[in-house]
Amino acid sequence: MGILNVQATATLKENVRVEVEARGHRLIIDEPEALGGTDQGMNPVELLLSALGACQAIVARTYAKKFGIDLKSFRVDLEGELDIDGFLAKSDVRAGFRKITPVFYLDTDAAEEKVQAFKEFLEAHCPVGDSIANPVELLPAKVVIGSPAAD
Repeated sequence: MGILNVQATATLKENVRVEVEARGHRLIIDEPEALGGTDQGMNPVELLLSALGACQAIVARTYAKKFGIDLKSFRVDLEGELDIDGFLAKSDVRAGFRKITPVFYLDTDAAEEKVQAFKEFLEAHCPVGDSIANPVELLPAKVVIGSPAAD
């Protein structure tokens, strides 16, 4: 299959509410009131955790049969630790997560060894997890002056 280019557009609306669009699907992202938002949606770091969990769940569904695992149900709980002072520029700490802890809940009768091999494969083949765990070339943003085209 090769290289796949993925695109998304984020448009700042009122206050800190952002509308994101990808492939015709729209999502509202906002901050809680304590961080200046109106709490109309997940904030970006919650969305990142959600994207990781969703990616892991999709990999689990896609490859369970290949590992001989009857996956009756699968859930991921994720917890991320970040120092909010980085975002608020109150101290010289990184703005992003310091660590993310996923917990997988699998309902299966498969042997523990099979489940462990499956877990390791899942972690190694989740594109979102790989993007978080390994440096990604984040290019400098291009700046275009003027109003973007109306949507």
